[in-house]
Amino acid sequence: MTQTTEPVAVDTAPESGRTPRLRIHRAWFVAAVTFVTIIGAAAFRSLPGLLIDPLHQEFGWSRGTIGAAVSVNLALYGLTAPFAAALMDRFGIRKVVAVALTVIAVGSGLTVWMTAAWQLLLCWGLLVGLGSGSMALAFAATVTNRWFTERRGLVTGILTAASASGQLIFLPLLSWIVEKHDWRPAAVTVALAALAVVPFVWLLLRDHPADVDLKPYGAKEFVPKPEPAAGAARRAVNVLLSASRTGTFWLLAGTFAICGASTNGLIQTHFVPAAHDHGMPVTAAASLLAVIGVFDVAGTIASGWFTDRFEARRLLAVYYALRGISLLFLPMLLAPSVHPPMLFFIVFYGLDWVATVPPTVALCREQYGDDSAIVFGWVLASHQVGAALVAFLGGVARDTFGSYDMVWYASGALCAVAALMALVIRRRPAAAALAVAQ
Repeated sequence: MTQTTEPVAVDTAPESGRTPRLRIHRAWFVAAVTFVTIIGAAAFRSLPGLLIDPLHQEFGWSRGTIGAAVSVNLALYGLTAPFAAALMDRFGIRKVVAVALTVIAVGSGLTVWMTAAWQLLLCWGLLVGLGSGSMALAFAATVTNRWFTERRGLVTGILTAASASGQLIFLPLLSWIVEKHDWRPAAVTVALAALAVVPFVWLLLRDHPADVDLKPYGAKEFVPKPEPAAGAARRAVNVLLSASRTGTFWLLAGTFAICGASTNGLIQTHFVPAAHDHGMPVTAAASLLAVIGVFDVAGTIASGWFTDRFEARRLLAVYYALRGISLLFLPMLLAPSVHPPMLFFIVFYGLDWVATVPPTVALCREQYGDDSAIVFGWVLASHQVGAALVAFLGGVARDTFGSYDMVWYASGALCAVAALMALVIRRRPAAAALAVAQ
C-alpha cells in the first residue's frame, strides 16, 4: 500500500528536468465536491418562503397550514441528521448522499400534482425533509472529521457557506420563475437541480482517505479506514443518551435551537412575505435574501478562521448578541422600497447568518471526540426544531395579529438568551462531565 507522507509536496527531482510541481491533497477535492453537493441540495431551501403567498392564493390554505408543512420539513431536516451521520459510518458517505438527493428530487417533483394540504405535508414536509436531513451540516462535519486534522474550522466554515451559496444561486432565479411562470416550474427546477448533483457525488466523492491510500490532511500518521458500524439507529440513539447526560450538550442544543428559530424558521421562511406586507415586490425581497447569502459566505468562512484561533464559546456569545440586536431593529426598516438602513441590516445579518456553525462544531469535537459528528447531528436537530416552531408560529402570528412585528421582537430577545447560554459552557471534556452526572 502506497502512503503519501505529506499533505502537500513539491516534486524537485533534478534529473526530471521539470519545473517543481505543487501537489494538492485529495482532501481539498473531496471538500470541493461536498461544497458543490450542498449547493445543489440548497436549492430546495430557497423555495418555501416563496410558496406561502402563491399557495395561499391558489388553494386558499391559511399561512399557518402552509407553515406547518414547512415546519415538518425543517424538523425532519434536523431529526434525520444524526441517523444519517450514523448511516454514513455504516454504508458510506457516497451512497447515503446519492439516495438523499434522489429523495429530494422525488418529493419536490411530486408537489406539482398536489391538490390538498396533506399532500404538501407529505411531499414537501416528509420526503424533502428526510432527504435534506441526510444532506444536513452533519454531512459536512463527517467529511471534515474524516479528511482533515488541520484547518478544520476553516473547512467547516467553507462547507457551511455552501448552503448560502446555493441560496445565492437559486433564490433570485426561483423568485423570478414563481413571479413570471407560477410556482410549479420552480418546484421542477429544484428537483432537477438535486438530480444533477447525483453523478458528481457518485463519481468523485470518496468515503475515507484510506480509500485512496492517503493520510487525512495534516495528519502525521496513516489512519486506517474503520470497519462499517452496524446498527446505525442504535448507535445514534446511544450517542444521544450518553451526550444528554452532560450539561454541555443541553447548552449547545439550546443555543442552536435559538439559532434555527432566528434564521431558517424566521428570516428564510417569513422575510419575503413580511416585506411584501409592507409593499415590497417579491422579487426585490427575494433578492435581499440572496444578498444575505453573499455576505453569509464571507461571514461563515471568516468564522471558521476565527474558530481556529479564538475560544469558540466566546465567539458564539458575540454572534448571538449581535444577531439579537439586529432583529430588534428590523420592524422599523421594512418599507415598500429598499433603502440604505435596510441594506445595512442585510449585510450585518448576512455576516452573522450561520457564523455560529464552525464554533458549535468545534465545541462538539472538543467535547465528544469520535462521536462528535453524531452529537452535532442531534444538536442540529434542536436547531431545526427551533426553526420548525418559528416557521409555524410565525405564520400563526401573522394570521392572528396581521403583522410579524411580535415575532421579530421575540426572536431578538431569544438571541440574547442564547448569548448568555454560550458563556455558561465549560471548557472540559465531556467524559468528565459524564462522570459528574453519574
